[in-house]
Amino acid sequence: MTLLADVERAVRTAAPHALVDSLRGALAPHGATSVLLYLADYGLTVLQPVTGVSGAPHPDEALSLHNTPEGRAFGSQEAHGEEVRHKDAVDHHLPVTVRGERLGVLTVRLPGDRSTPGTVEELTQVAELLGHEILVAERDTDLYRRARRVNRLTLAAEMQWELLPARACTAREYAIGAQLEPAYAIHGDNFDWSSDGDQLTLAVTNGMGEGIQASLLTNLAVNALRNARRAGIGIADQAALADQALYEQHRGASYVSTLLLRFELATGAVEAVDAGSPQLWRRRDRTVERIPFDAQLPLGMFEESDYRVQRFQALPGDRFFFVSDGVYAAVSPQGEIYGERALARAINATSLLPAATVPRAVLQELATHRDAESTDDALVLCLDWFGRQHD
Repeated sequence: MTLLADVERAVRTAAPHALVDSLRGALAPHGATSVLLYLADYGLTVLQPVTGVSGAPHPDEALSLHNTPEGRAFGSQEAHGEEVRHKDAVDHHLPVTVRGERLGVLTVRLPGDRSTPGTVEELTQVAELLGHEILVAERDTDLYRRARRVNRLTLAAEMQWELLPARACTAREYAIGAQLEPAYAIHGDNFDWSSDGDQLTLAVTNGMGEGIQASLLTNLAVNALRNARRAGIGIADQAALADQALYEQHRGASYVSTLLLRFELATGAVEAVDAGSPQLWRRRDRTVERIPFDAQLPLGMFEESDYRVQRFQALPGDRFFFVSDGVYAAVSPQGEIYGERALARAINATSLLPAATVPRAVLQELATHRDAESTDDALVLCLDWFGRQHD
């Protein structure tokens, strides 16, 4: 049997916690002397090895995402070979990515004479297959989630990360990348998306308050929006039903700011409902500008609020930024607000980066402005619009 066939059979029949061990056993007959899996941590700062039954790596085993061969493979999303001194072997670092979601890196050591372009191509497919199996396995084991942690998540952060669809997604019409900070202590900010053959629906939410209360509020809002979306109704009615659910629970004492959009994949026509503080920015032909909407009431503030849809057009090449108030309203230790000019500069400075890496880069720039001890939520979501090419 071929290498890929051996691996596919092994990982598909493996216990959820034993994917790496099964992969190691399947690759050994093909010459692999070492197989290691590294997963990116929640803050996208290091690659953590998946080791042992617990999946909890030692801190000194983490690898930098910025100055290691494994980190370069993760950042470039291309296989990277590294010769092993005095052993006539090559370490192949392969991105583990699923539909744009960058999970980590698979490192396979092979003898030099077996490190052919054809073998590397097969290993690249192995890494992609492993990524899919990890996402399935996470339904039944905590091993991979534990391996992603540099620190312990707060309970509020645990709830928020479990609520997310992913941190990135690619399709032929668009590419999405998003990140939450502080990654291990986020409480109120969140994002959600869903796509079918006709449209992409995207929501950015910010629950008021702090800690577990903010997280509970956001959880209710996101699930109410999902419930309405899955009923097949328009985004204005989605907002209205979520508004009713929140008001019924909190009677206006707590509310959620939300920016809700629906993109028509075939035409780029966009519908939007602005119900609070998240902002939308667009970079088109090197021009960065905020897209203004008529402000409407946050979800849950009053009983039976009426929401109206506004429309605009997305063009191929547009880059959209969704940011929470923890970004544009961030305050420096000297009391200076980050503001629109600084945000526009950050958007331009990241123009050559792929969507998946942009949010982290913008948030790093923001961190140099605001107080290092700040615990305010900050959310950045980047959407690159390619449009649909018609024959």
